[in-house]
Amino acid sequence: MATQAVDTPRAYQLGDMEDYPVIAADIIYEGSAVGENGSGYSRPLVAGDAFQGFAQEQVDNSTGSAGDKRVRVLTRGRIVLPIAALAITANDRPAVYASDDNTFTLTASTNSLIGYVSRWDGTGSAVVEFDAGLVRAALQA
Repeated sequence: MATQAVDTPRAYQLGDMEDYPVIAADIIYEGSAVGENGSGYSRPLVAGDAFQGFAQEQVDNSTGSAGDKRVRVLTRGRIVLPIAALAITANDRPAVYASDDNTFTLTASTNSLIGYVSRWDGTGSAVVEFDAGLVRAALQA
């Protein structure tokens, strides 16, 4: 391929957002952790899913077929999350996992890795740094 000799307009998208097709007969609520179901469709995260990010708005595909609707997720950033039994010692940046779309824990078990504590925010609350791409890469390494 030769070097570029003319302007080439390209299609760009926001770097920290992605749109994914939603599974059939489900609703993903704004703020939910979103997971990939193993067949390429997004759903409210279930323990063990590959983490895709956090839903930016509600998507109701409760009466639709798989892929009829798409969910926009924030794939990277920082978010304040409730984490059971979290203490100030969390400032050592432990891994954070999700057991469903709204339950966050420091326990790996069969849960989904979503990110790392950026800083302790208060009893049972932390700022979590998340990056769905890096999480996926870490799990594949």
